[in-house]
Amino acid sequence: MPSSGGVFPDRGGGGRPSDGQGHPGSTEESAHVESVAEAEERLRRSQAQDARPRMNIQQIHSWVDLEIEQALRRGDFDNLPGAGKPLRNLDQNDPDWWVKGLIEREKLDLSSALPTVLALRQERRGFPESLAGIADEVAVRERLEDYNARVIEDRRKPVVGPNPPAIAGRVDVDEMVVRWRELRADRERRVVEVPSETVHHDATPELSGAADLGESPRQKAWVRALALTLVVCLVAMLVWTAL
Repeated sequence: MPSSGGVFPDRGGGGRPSDGQGHPGSTEESAHVESVAEAEERLRRSQAQDARPRMNIQQIHSWVDLEIEQALRRGDFDNLPGAGKPLRNLDQNDPDWWVKGLIEREKLDLSSALPTVLALRQERRGFPESLAGIADEVAVRERLEDYNARVIEDRRKPVVGPNPPAIAGRVDVDEMVVRWRELRADRERRVVEVPSETVHHDATPELSGAADLGESPRQKAWVRALALTLVVCLVAMLVWTAL
């Protein structure tokens, strides 16, 4: 009779085969368990997908018609812009006509959507006209120095690709301040000339009436020269005060 330590498997141990070293074949068993779990998961997903209600084409059309009918009852389509008018830009070959029309219609500012270097170039082209609304020279210099600092920061970015990167040019702060002063003086001169011309036109009937009273052409020329001299002196005083 075979002894208890023989090669026969232990009947009380569930009948697991031995791997030759006394350990059961856990790898094959775990693979079998995983395959069974995956099969059960696929079956569960398939049953859930089949149980989900689906809308056919007729039901979709009915839902769309219902939404349109409710919108008509609410008046969502009443007094729409362009109602009863022909569609524009139908004969254009520009594929971006709708986007351009949207930008123009909504007055969208796309300056923030530009790349940094293009935005800096656009800002530089606006000098000094964009600075005309600033009355303080210190603020103008701070604005220009901030622009130059942003240009340097953009140049320090890492280069991507074999081609050299596009750069924006810096501005000469002192030169731009001089141009800003000239622009401000020209604007102030125009503001002053408008009231002076109005006063000159109002005084013309009086001068013509005085001429009717017996003034000579020499006296009229002297009066006009005196009035022009007063206007020039007034403008010079205002410009000097502003500087």
